[in-house]
Amino acid sequence: MYLGTSNARAAILFEKLLERPAVQQLLTALNFDSEEARVIGGAVRDCLMGRPVGDIDIATTALPETVISTVNRKGWKAVPTGIDHGTVTVVIDSMPFEVTTLRRDISTDGRRAHVAFTKDFAEDARRRDFTINAMSLTLEGVVHDYGSGRDDARTGHIRFMGDPETRIREDYLRILRFFRFQASHGSGVPAEDALAACAKNKAGLDQLSRERIRQEILKLLPAPRALDAITAMESIGLWEHILRRKKIVPGQLGKLVELEAILPPSLSSNTSAIRRLAALLDAETMVPIPEITDHLRLSRREETQLTQILQFAPILNAAPSENLFARAYLAAGGATSVDALLVALSRNPHGETNFRDRWFATAETILERKPVMPFRNVDFDAHAIPHGPMRGDIINAATEHWIEAGLPSDKPAISAILAKAMKS
Repeated sequence: MYLGTSNARAAILFEKLLERPAVQQLLTALNFDSEEARVIGGAVRDCLMGRPVGDIDIATTALPETVISTVNRKGWKAVPTGIDHGTVTVVIDSMPFEVTTLRRDISTDGRRAHVAFTKDFAEDARRRDFTINAMSLTLEGVVHDYGSGRDDARTGHIRFMGDPETRIREDYLRILRFFRFQASHGSGVPAEDALAACAKNKAGLDQLSRERIRQEILKLLPAPRALDAITAMESIGLWEHILRRKKIVPGQLGKLVELEAILPPSLSSNTSAIRRLAALLDAETMVPIPEITDHLRLSRREETQLTQILQFAPILNAAPSENLFARAYLAAGGATSVDALLVALSRNPHGETNFRDRWFATAETILERKPVMPFRNVDFDAHAIPHGPMRGDIINAATEHWIEAGLPSDKPAISAILAKAMKS
């Protein structure tokens, strides 16, 4: 039974968390002699906020080698994933847990910390980033709160644990984590002291790897309150710093978020970080894609998606046309063509509901048909058209004629289109 809240939803979530067999088994195994283990961080936070629990992390007074030997005796799998910092991943019935020995910082340089182990949960909590992430939960259902985590979880207040500037200088990634949690878990405007500390120390982001920056940005963009967080970031010049003085347009993202909320079910998909990134970019002074890829270390797939969205958005920024949407669909696929349409509508000065709805209906028509290119290499081989630029030109011409003809699927029409392309 969870002790310490009148929030019925939180109580239910805590009970479900502690009733999981793997959680019970692990906490029971690590609570022996003078050692203690508790659920720590995000799982406790999300229960208090009435959210589904994802990963479950465990904090323990036991040293890593003790954790490993205990786990091995139980027949569970122990992987020393971060052994230098006291972290062992324990796998029980295919369920992974990060088990970390309590720590205190010896020194920090803004990127990494040199730590020593401790048996003091309060000391470990004081080195964590935010109050909502510094709480711990015992096997008996007692929450230990070493700051204002319980109240901040209730109000959605993202507050640094202790002095904001001190926490940031320990790890400059906390600047981005602050805005990411503001977008995913926060409410209201960011705390003034936190915002000021982020502004003062933003140059520290240059010490971080771009991979770490990418990870936080791509988590922030799809979050429910991403627009508010991004607007706050822009107010202190943070986006300009991340993208090396390139301009963004939060207003376009605001229009995109509105469109996402009213999308017909047939067009809906998971909120895309890359789609939202594309909407943020200024169409008038467009940043070359390789620069964005370099600044944010986008994967090849993400770079391709961003390129295709930005390639087709200007084309779709026009009167609704099945031909135009079909071109995007055939080149980029259904999901990315919808992304490009939404970015186009977020930039379009025509805000009329009828214009938007006609585009939605146009996209639905093409997505329902699922057109597939009817031309194959064997068709061109049969006409002895050699591989190379000539074949490419004929394929492009045939594709254009096919789209203009309304994407027919019957063989006589396709043969006629192919013959027309070879004559042109």
